[in-house]
Amino acid sequence: MSPMNDVDVDSPAFRKAVLESECRRIYGVTAFLLVFAAAVVFRVVVFSSHMSLWGAAILAVLVVYELWTLAAVRRALSSRDTLPSSTSMFNIVLEIIVPAVGVACLSSPRLGEHRAIGTPWVLAFFPLIMLSVLRLNPLVSRVAGVVAALSYLLAAYVVGWRFSLHNLREYTVIQTAVLFYAAVLLAAGWLAAMVSKEITRHVRAALHEAETIQQLRQVEHDLEIARSIQQSLLPKIPPTIRGLEISGWNLPADATGGDYFDWKRMRDGRLVVTLADVTGHGIGPALLASVCRAYARSSFDTHANLVKALEHVNQFFGEDLTGGNRFATFVAAVCSQDGSSVELLSAGHGPLFVYSSVRDSFDELTAQAIPLGLLPELNSSEPVLLHLDPGDMVVLATDGFFEWENVAGEEFGVARLTQAVRDARGLPPEEIIAELYSAVKAFVNGTRQMDDLTAVVIKRVDEGNRATLMA
Repeated sequence: MSPMNDVDVDSPAFRKAVLESECRRIYGVTAFLLVFAAAVVFRVVVFSSHMSLWGAAILAVLVVYELWTLAAVRRALSSRDTLPSSTSMFNIVLEIIVPAVGVACLSSPRLGEHRAIGTPWVLAFFPLIMLSVLRLNPLVSRVAGVVAALSYLLAAYVVGWRFSLHNLREYTVIQTAVLFYAAVLLAAGWLAAMVSKEITRHVRAALHEAETIQQLRQVEHDLEIARSIQQSLLPKIPPTIRGLEISGWNLPADATGGDYFDWKRMRDGRLVVTLADVTGHGIGPALLASVCRAYARSSFDTHANLVKALEHVNQFFGEDLTGGNRFATFVAAVCSQDGSSVELLSAGHGPLFVYSSVRDSFDELTAQAIPLGLLPELNSSEPVLLHLDPGDMVVLATDGFFEWENVAGEEFGVARLTQAVRDARGLPPEEIIAELYSAVKAFVNGTRQMDDLTAVVIKRVDEGNRATLMA
């Protein structure tokens, strides 16, 4: 088994891969030993070979040991542990010296001076060196090659091979072949180390990719949860207020976004409709948008005065921002109980669109204060008071609509936005927003949505016509 402490086990996944590969290596070694032992027995029984049955017995003992180590590896896998390097190094030496023992003690005497090169035990070195690749540690393969070469030379010496630097030209083929075999065994260990290094590199790359994919899936799962939470904070049911129809819609550019809309009944009976756009889109702005929503709900529940409420939202929101590159544009529309008027106050959000049914045209209103979170003081001017006639509309939209570009780099623009709303002026607010989105999608013709989309339409309706329609 591989010396685990020598391997850069830099992740649980790689440690698991090393142990699993070690299991497969033990399967291979065990299968080879059983086949080799069967071949020894077959030659002795069928062909009356001079090979000793002790060889088969030794191989059987080694098979038992391999099965014991296999059980230890499986326990390490189940406990997510590693194996001591001393056990691994012992396995290296034990597996490699068995063929050397076969050469020295179990080769047929009938081979004479050819025992060191003519016995099948020599061949057993190479499968064991080859299987060392599965240890996923180049050092192990190099050690296997060194141990194989040295133990083979020692076994050859035991059976009569001698080496001398004198009279090298008088060496026999047998004498030089032993040195050649030892060199080949050493080279096989180095080649196995090269293969092991390459395989290990690919295993690490594959595991890294798998871990990255798993992390991305986890991030996507977390973002989906964040998206569902954020979407659950948006109002699902249109508010009920006499003389008005109100609807809102939101579509983030990513799983989560920095836009939100909301409405809430104030203590005096009026309805406040809010819309905000935090800079950027994604999980960070989404968190800030949720914070902004919470502060707005708390402030409008406490303060009936629109300017005072926004000043508190700005104060609390600004205290939560850690950098100067974050802020939020914000607009609040307070609707009277009879629906005849709307009080607008914008903190950096604009333009605001007001449609007059009498003139069949739009007015664009600018912001009355700087965006939230830029300065401690809001320094707002007075809100804009609008008197609405039946058919009039207040349209609040984030810049994701009119800044969305088509393939030619042309923005949808304010003019197209107001025209799309004007064309759908006879429809209910939710259908007006749907028509606006359809117009944008048709214009951009498949380009990617780069910013969050949020819109709220407040429409004054004729109470008499509404009663007739409902009847």
